[in-house]
Amino acid sequence: MTKILKIGIIGCGAIGSSLAKIISSEFSQKAQLAGLCDSEVEKAYNLANKFNNQKLVALTLDDLINRVDLVIEATKPDSAFDIAKKTISAAKNIMIMSVGGIIEHYKELDVLAQDKNVRVFIPSGAICGIDGLKAAACGKINKVILTTKKPPRAFVGIPYVLKRKIRLDNITEDTVIFEGDANTAIRAFPQNINVAATLSIAGIGPANTVVRIVASPTATANIHEIEIESEAGRIFTRAENVIHPDNPKTSYLAVLAAVATLKQILEPIKIGT
Repeated sequence: MTKILKIGIIGCGAIGSSLAKIISSEFSQKAQLAGLCDSEVEKAYNLANKFNNQKLVALTLDDLINRVDLVIEATKPDSAFDIAKKTISAAKNIMIMSVGGIIEHYKELDVLAQDKNVRVFIPSGAICGIDGLKAAACGKINKVILTTKKPPRAFVGIPYVLKRKIRLDNITEDTVIFEGDANTAIRAFPQNINVAATLSIAGIGPANTVVRIVASPTATANIHEIEIESEAGRIFTRAENVIHPDNPKTSYLAVLAAVATLKQILEPIKIGT
C-alpha cells in the first residue's frame, strides 16, 4: 500500500491557502494536509477553520517539521532561507515558493540536502521555458533576458519604488522602472520577481541573467517574457498570467506550478526535465 505523503505548509497567505485547498481536495488519496503554520498565528487558525480542524495549526516551525514528510514554504523571501535550512537539517524534503530568498545561498542548501539525503523542489512558477533552459544549460548559454510587465499596483509598497519616489499613480504608459542583473532585481523587488531567481538557478546564474521590469497601466495580467540564446538555438517564451485574486503581486500560475511539482512527486511517470 502506497504511503500517504504528509504535507505541511508554512505561510497561510494567498499561495499557501490555495495550495492547502488543492491538496485537500485533489490529492487526498496520495497526500494529507498535516500542518499549517504562519508567523501571524491567526492566519493559520483562519485557514484551519476552513477545514474544520484547528489541530492542523502548528505553533512553531519545529512542530510543523516534525509532523510532515514535505514542507511547502509559502512565506516571504526574507524567511525562506532559514526555513529551508532548518527543514533540510531535520532531514525533511521542502518545496520553496519564495525562491528569491534562497538565491544567495542555494549552493549551501544543495550541499546540505546532499548530506541529509533530502530533496529541494523549486517549481517553475509563473514562467514558461524552464525545461528548455535546463536543457540548454547542459551546453553553452550566451544570454538570458527576462522582461516582466505588471500593473503599477503590483509594485505598491516595494522599497525600491519608494526609495526612488516612483509615482505609480502617475504612470500613463509602459514604463521600465528597473533594468539590471537578477541579483539586484531580486533584492529590489523581493515579492515580485521570484521568477528571476528560478530562471537564474536553472540557467547561467543571477549575475549573468538580465531582468527588465515594466509598470504597465494597460496590463490586465502579469506578463513574463524570456529570451534565451544558446549553442542549441534561440528560445523565446511569453506567459500572460491571470493575477491571483487575493494577491496582485503574484500570478495564479505560480500556484498551479506548485501543484504540478507535487504531481511530479506523487506520480510514477515524470514528464519534462
